[in-house]
Amino acid sequence: MTAAAAPLPSAAARAARRSLFNVLGTAIGAARIPAVEALLSAASRRAAAGSVVLPGRRETIDAYWGALVVGTAAHLDDYDDTHLATVIHPGAATLATVLSLCPELDVPGERYLTAFALGCETQLRIGNAISPEHYDRGWHITGTCGVYGAAVAAAVLLGLDAERTEHALALTGTMTVGQREGFGSMTKPFHPGKAAANGVLAARLAAGGCTGPADPLSARGLAALSGTVRRAHLEGAWDRDWELERNAFKPYPCGIVAHPVIDAACAAARQVGDPDTITGVSVACHPLVPELMGRRQPADGLQARFSAYHAAAVGLLDGEVGLPQFSDARARSVDAARLRDLITLVPSAERNRDEALIRVARAGAEPVTVHIEHARGSLARPLTDDELYDKVRRLVEPVLGAGATAPIHDAVERLAAAPGPDELLAVIRTADGPGDPTPGSGDPTPDPGDPTPGSGDPTAGPGDPTAGPGHPTEGPGEGTTV
Repeated sequence: MTAAAAPLPSAAARAARRSLFNVLGTAIGAARIPAVEALLSAASRRAAAGSVVLPGRRETIDAYWGALVVGTAAHLDDYDDTHLATVIHPGAATLATVLSLCPELDVPGERYLTAFALGCETQLRIGNAISPEHYDRGWHITGTCGVYGAAVAAAVLLGLDAERTEHALALTGTMTVGQREGFGSMTKPFHPGKAAANGVLAARLAAGGCTGPADPLSARGLAALSGTVRRAHLEGAWDRDWELERNAFKPYPCGIVAHPVIDAACAAARQVGDPDTITGVSVACHPLVPELMGRRQPADGLQARFSAYHAAAVGLLDGEVGLPQFSDARARSVDAARLRDLITLVPSAERNRDEALIRVARAGAEPVTVHIEHARGSLARPLTDDELYDKVRRLVEPVLGAGATAPIHDAVERLAAAPGPDELLAVIRTADGPGDPTPGSGDPTPDPGDPTPGSGDPTAGPGDPTAGPGHPTEGPGEGTTV
């Protein structure tokens, strides 16, 4: 693989470090919430002993379950990186792949950063080639393209040559995963986790001599994913202008198409005053907003992440939007439900994806109107390094403790010059046990009547891609190997 052998272009290397830092933050931030505990409960019944590090936790696990758990956690709060042109979240599956292979390899840190960068870039180039038809067919592109990126990242780390890497990609084509029907449930974050596990398996099979059809990324090879394949997107240069450089970082933990709505709502809240005076709200937005986030009354925090009505409501009520605004309790709150019913979405193809205009009618007062031309976190208004650091700090330090962010940031920055991943692995773990869940996807102690995250038989083996975990009463013991 020519690209794997060459140094990363400087702009791509910087983009890879920023993406890695961000996705480590989202994985750590979700490390102790019930959905992750559920996966680990299932793993404790089936997993072999292993030493894969789980960000934000003390115990270790085997490679298969490590990939599954890390990829799921990294995407669970819907707070991870996003490539705006394709809506792919490339970091989760790639991080999970890299961490799952660390214990069995003795390669320099530069190889890990290169594998992470190439895994992300592979997803984005394939995504560009099959968008928008692929997404419009109902596929969840983070899962379907994620497995290809995972296979490439694994191939780089395992040292596969070009021929075996091509076979890994061919095998990957039989393991794509993810449908948009899973949005608003635990199934959605499961997609990049399963993509990572499948991609690593494909690379291992290719390394062992398994083969597949030639040219797996041809129009014929990708035909099941899209009727149109723009081959030029797959054949770009590797020495400049990577798609990874256009990877963006979310300021809010929900579907990115609602971010301009949130910006507008939070800005309007500063002028509205008492939200009880609101009598109606109209939101002019891009058509993808109601298409992807048109759920008016979400039942829980996961569903709320895909409700533009909820996003606008909590922005107006709280004046800020973060993980607490997508808890189960906030999703079910009376004031949020009342305000959601007063909101009307007005989609228009003339609106840009990162644009919104909100108009808030008030009793006895003039309406408040706010226009957001470009949302925070968009390509036009990207998060600065300081803003990204602050975001990761707010995710990491409730889990790992005060001051834990700087060592992670420094380890990421030094990874390319490090002899291996040991420094990074050491600083993303907790010295304490799993402890109580931190705020995130769902309340730590759901009401007895609440649906448990996921479905299916928690003892189902790793070969069943549809198996979902039940809700555990407790996670694995402190300091254990699952």
